[in-house]
Parts: sequence; C-alpha cells; structure tokens
Amino acid sequence: MSTGPERLAGWLRGFADRHGPAEATLHDDVVRLRAADGAVAECHVPFPPLRGHEPPEGPAAGLLEALVAHAGRERRVGVLLVRLGGHAAGVFEGDRLVVSKVGSRLVHGRSAAGGWSQHRFARRREKQVSEASQAAADVAVRILAPLVETLDAVVLGGDRRAVDALRGDRRLGAVFALETGPFLDVPDPRLAVLQETPRRFRAVTIRVVDPEG
Repeated sequence: MSTGPERLAGWLRGFADRHGPAEATLHDDVVRLRAADGAVAECHVPFPPLRGHEPPEGPAAGLLEALVAHAGRERRVGVLLVRLGGHAAGVFEGDRLVVSKVGSRLVHGRSAAGGWSQHRFARRREKQVSEASQAAADVAVRILAPLVETLDAVVLGGDRRAVDALRGDRRLGAVFALETGPFLDVPDPRLAVLQETPRRFRAVTIRVVDPEG
C-alpha cells in the first residue's frame, strides 16, 4: 500500500492506535515500526536518504517526525516518461507542473509476413524506433537538461527498454545522474498521464505485517 505525504502522519497515528506504541528503526532507507502487539510496518523513505533526524531516545521519538517532514518537503523534480512512440518530460514543484513537453512518433508493430517484405519492414521499423528514441532524447534535453542544477531528483517511467535507450546520450548524463525511484509503469505518456505522476512518486510505500494469531 502507499499513502500521500499529507496523510502520512495520520496513518502513523492510526497504526499506533490499532497496535499500540511502536519502536522505530532506520535501515537501508526503510523506517521499520514494531508495535506493542507484534505488528510491523515498513515505511520506504521517498527520495532517500532520510536526513535531519537524531537517533530515537524513546518509542519512535524523532524518527517518525523526521520521516513525515522529509516526505512532505516540497521538491523540484524532473520526470521523464518514454514508451515506444511516445514521450513526456516535465518539471514539478511539489505536485505542480511548471514546464512540460509531450510528443509522439509513429512506430509500426512487428510484421508477421516473411521473405523480402519482412526484411524491408524490419528496416523501416528500426528506423522509426531510432527516430522515436531521438525525439524523446531531444525533448528531455530541451526540458530537463537546462534545469538540471535546480532539480532535487529525476523520476523515470514508461517502458524500461525505451528509457534505457536514452542513457547513452551524453547530453543527458547529468539528468540520469539524479535518477531516483520508483520507476513509474505508465501507459502512453500523454499530458494527463504526466500530470498524475506526483501522486505516485511523492507517495510513501508501506508494507504491514500483522501479528500472528
């Protein structure tokens, strides 16, 4: 499950109400809560690492407050979504999209025909794939590269293979250097899809294991 940063404090209070006081520890960018009844909640820190907290002196003291503050901080985040034939790049301040560019390129599906026609079709499709990848890279260079020094992080999404095809572009080295999770599995990158991404990349993923019995 996941919860938005604005609801995280309420979720943590509810966990304590249901399961009793909890001890909190931080390990590998996961805040782990073990409640009095044995229930465990693992809260994955968004935009790791978690900074600005002191070792807890009591049950969950300091650490959970630091997690809530960290999750709720307004960041400037670049987003790059790429799928075969479609791409979108944008910069968010908090959940507000401040600049963006969305585009698409025609890429035909694979042909089932055989013989010479199939080879000719494959060459044509390969050219279309290359042009689509180049168009996505150009948009990322136009939207993200000039602002890279102002960004806190870059979130990627779409199709991993299509995104990986852009990693060799030297113009985007500084962009990919800011990569953070999660990788967003999204449909064709249209503007509406891009606008919805903060709901996912700002969320705190939580895994709860209830006590046995």
